[in-house]
Amino acid sequence: MIRAVVFDVGETLTSDQRFWADWADWLDVPHYTVAALVGAVVGQGRDNADALRLLRPGLDLTSEYAAREAAGHGERLGEADLYPDVRDGLSALRAAGYWVGVAGNQTARAAELLRALDLPVDGLATSGEWGFAKPAPEFFARICTWSGFPAAEIVYVGDHPANDTVPARTAGLRTVHLRRGPWGHLWAGSAAAAQANWQANSILELPGLFTEA
Repeated sequence: MIRAVVFDVGETLTSDQRFWADWADWLDVPHYTVAALVGAVVGQGRDNADALRLLRPGLDLTSEYAAREAAGHGERLGEADLYPDVRDGLSALRAAGYWVGVAGNQTARAAELLRALDLPVDGLATSGEWGFAKPAPEFFARICTWSGFPAAEIVYVGDHPANDTVPARTAGLRTVHLRRGPWGHLWAGSAAAAQANWQANSILELPGLFTEA
């Protein structure tokens, strides 16, 4: 029985458009350059952040985030960054009786910004707070202890098979591959995405999927 639904953040709940645009502005390159490089490295199976390291070899993300904050160009997340179905979709799941959580690969600062949005969720955490990130098994084990539910009763929802649905399923959670954003569409027809228990185009579809489980 499914009792909890936990969501990835980037390109699942929020659009990454402003995130990458802010990095382009900080590194003083065109927005398109960063967007194209991100697509290229991900298509090669590399980490998103490698796109930034191509522009600035040796870049240390932690130090660079700190420098941005000190210069007044820190991370931003607001209502406009949420996908349109997020609030209604999360609310519908809670109304259906599910415990709803958010846990993604973001900084501790991003967690503060997300909490300020007052999303209709029961719990919210990021890898920056936990000290380990997806696809590490520890991340998904932590979801279980954090939410209070065993893996078999949790569904993890994300757009990125390699970071989200495949390692979550390996950890014993059930999974939804969300066909949203560049990665969700890039891998929609892949064998990795097909390992998910369900595929969806919108969060609003989820309550109906789970009632059939």
